[in-house]
Amino acid sequence: MTGVFLFMANCREQVYSDEFFDFIVSYEETNEQTIAGACIQRIDEGYDIFYYPREGLPPLSVGSYSYSEIPKCYGLLDQTALEVSGILKMQNQPVLALKGRGVLIGFIDTGIDYTNPAFRYSDGSSRIVRIWDQTIQDGTPPVGILYGADYTREQINAALLSENPYDVVPSRDMNGHGTFLAGVACGSESENGDFIGAAPQSEIIMVKLKEAKQYLRDFFFVKDGVPAYQENDIMMAVSYLNGVANILNRPLVICVALGNSAGSHASEGFLPSYLNYICGRRKRVVVTAAGNEANARHHFQGRIIGEMEHEDAEITVEENTKGFFVELWASAPELYAVTIISPSGEQIPRILVRRGASEQFNFIFEGTTITVDYRIDTKETASQLIFFRFIRPTPGLWTIRIFPQLTVTGNYHLWLPLRELTDGNNFFLRSNPEITLTSPSAARQVITVGGYQASNTSIYADSGRGYTITGEIKPDFVAPAVDVYGPGLLGNFITFTGTSAAAAITAGACAQIMQWAIVDQNNTVMSNTSIKNMLIRGTAKPENRTCPNREWGYGTLDVFGAFQNLRL
Repeated sequence: MTGVFLFMANCREQVYSDEFFDFIVSYEETNEQTIAGACIQRIDEGYDIFYYPREGLPPLSVGSYSYSEIPKCYGLLDQTALEVSGILKMQNQPVLALKGRGVLIGFIDTGIDYTNPAFRYSDGSSRIVRIWDQTIQDGTPPVGILYGADYTREQINAALLSENPYDVVPSRDMNGHGTFLAGVACGSESENGDFIGAAPQSEIIMVKLKEAKQYLRDFFFVKDGVPAYQENDIMMAVSYLNGVANILNRPLVICVALGNSAGSHASEGFLPSYLNYICGRRKRVVVTAAGNEANARHHFQGRIIGEMEHEDAEITVEENTKGFFVELWASAPELYAVTIISPSGEQIPRILVRRGASEQFNFIFEGTTITVDYRIDTKETASQLIFFRFIRPTPGLWTIRIFPQLTVTGNYHLWLPLRELTDGNNFFLRSNPEITLTSPSAARQVITVGGYQASNTSIYADSGRGYTITGEIKPDFVAPAVDVYGPGLLGNFITFTGTSAAAAITAGACAQIMQWAIVDQNNTVMSNTSIKNMLIRGTAKPENRTCPNREWGYGTLDVFGAFQNLRL
């Protein structure tokens, strides 16, 4: 499944311990110097995860380490859908009867309530093929992986037959997000017939992610008590799902309903690049949620032209904010210098562009510390990055003043962190709701799904908007995201709102197509790109809207429409 190279004992402990830094490193950067004193977990395509003792290393900063190598923290994308998406028509079509038979759907999330009837066959046996629980430290990990506990269908069925299931398979979903998404995508029909998932005959692989280490939560100022997950653990989860599907020789849809606002909002970065690679594999499809950042006021789009000496990006910071970070991105060859002005008017000197520069400033009257790190031609893209960390910011209006140093277009962007992760309601006074897709949904090859309200065919106001920073059309389309109905943790049914639900519905729709194409052998070479294009061609167009556009993409998901187009 994956290769693993161990250079120290007790590597499992290093995966979990907050006394070790985690770094994502590409193969070509692995050498004798980088591996000294590290445990290494290899991912199956071009990447290694390094676990280094923190003692003796510089504190975590973008100035001391590569921006790309620091794992980003991802959050959950949350805030009657199948009929309007054409899914029920394809389930009930007498000849095709597309319910995902023979297809695997993989989830990377909070786990799954494997005892829920939504994930069982009529004889009571489980539709879950495997569970990898990254949080369990005393189980048997998957082959070639350092950590977590791997559970097979046989073990899950044994647990279901036992008096105390969790004594046999102790994996639990304590949040409910993963259980809900799996139910929406592929839940079995309920006993009274009022619920059915999009692909109820597909089978499930679930990865329960472990929580991010505390040092990363502190570095990115993740709010206490909020679920946050590391980029490297998500990449390992993708590798695991792909490996299980390889062993079983089955088509696989991967549903990624996680996101963050970090990065250049283009198709770069380790996780987006890895997902692009998976999309290029036979019998693989990746679906991502566009996120819920459109109305969060977390994006500032600037342009300095003509005789303009500078431009101000003003951030409103509320009381009791422990800290936050801001990223400024500009495409090469643009270069910008900055200064920062506090609510009381205290101002730091202009920080000029210097490759790899790192500065720290203490605002005497505010009691605030700000670090500013410059990166030019980052490993993820040929762009300028300025990374700001505001520590103990005093409430009020903070100003980042941007000066042109070398401009062609004069365009640049700033993003605040994901609403679901941030500590405090901080926002740009003059914000732009466009280019608010969350990572990894800007990845070029993945199917990116925004959200709309099916009851009145209006856009879900928070749905992340495109395009990418390079102008690629994203989202690809939208699916129902408001008051979506699915299974809860108490054996009941609940409603969720957010683009994660839209991604789950779309993952089920992709399983329907893969059944028709690959399992039923109507088009055995159908690829991720083919399925994406088929769904785009089948989209329904909202009234009085020209598509594609930044909100709706190419329109609303309609699987039935996609199949109708095959007859043309």
